[in-house]
Amino acid sequence: MSDGLAPLKMVVFDWAGTMVDFGCKAPVRAIAKALSEEGLTVGEAEIRADMGLAKIEHVRKLLANPVVAQVWEDRYGQPVGEDDVLRVYHRLEPLMVEAAAEAAVLIPGAQSLFQTLKSAGLRVASTTGYTRAMMEPVLARAAEQGYRPDLVTCAGETRAGRPSPLMMYRSCVELGIWPIEHVVKVDDAPAGIGEGLSAGAWTVGVAASGNGVGLSLAELQALPAAERRTRIDDGRRMLETAGAHFVVDTVADILPVLNHITVSTRAGAHP
Repeated sequence: MSDGLAPLKMVVFDWAGTMVDFGCKAPVRAIAKALSEEGLTVGEAEIRADMGLAKIEHVRKLLANPVVAQVWEDRYGQPVGEDDVLRVYHRLEPLMVEAAAEAAVLIPGAQSLFQTLKSAGLRVASTTGYTRAMMEPVLARAAEQGYRPDLVTCAGETRAGRPSPLMMYRSCVELGIWPIEHVVKVDDAPAGIGEGLSAGAWTVGVAASGNGVGLSLAELQALPAAERRTRIDDGRRMLETAGAHFVVDTVADILPVLNHITVSTRAGAHP
């Protein structure tokens, strides 16, 4: 490894809203469609509330949301049960595969950052709330665009998902990376920031491209400048409240933060 970013050894990225799918649109579309097939109309805010969790947990949390639970009970005349959670999740799986593949466009700057990190000798890993089946078409499309992480850990491949640190730990074990304070986690959702914090890594939130803003790049750029900044600042505060050590707009802005973490770490700072 060159000493440019040493002693940093690895950056672990999320996927939707962080490296692909500006605005984290795919899960919202898929979940809304799965619920509509159950005869339910649920608002985007409710769907986005627990983004970043494993999708089975996301569905479970969503259906436990008081607003959604009441909509369900009005529709079916009884409270949501675990069988209902599983039914909705099984509806969701093929819809997620389709939506995730369609939205798997790299966020501007993502491929360049990846190449910079690899050239500096860092390992690049990723964790996701998507299952392996949901990720397969995403991985293929990302590879076509020049993004090939060294390791991908998907929902269900560890005993617990976010915000537990187990997917982060798996990345370290499989790639031989330690200590954890030489690792950076980058994510657009509180669950992913919690994952990094619980592991003991540095954490960087991405606000503009992520779930907290929830707009495509074109939609965001179409807003008046003041409204655009307000939306991004709201997303930034959400990630700061989750405990992110740093927050940037998108991964295109992250290299100066990594340089700052490098200097701080050399001076003896810890996450």
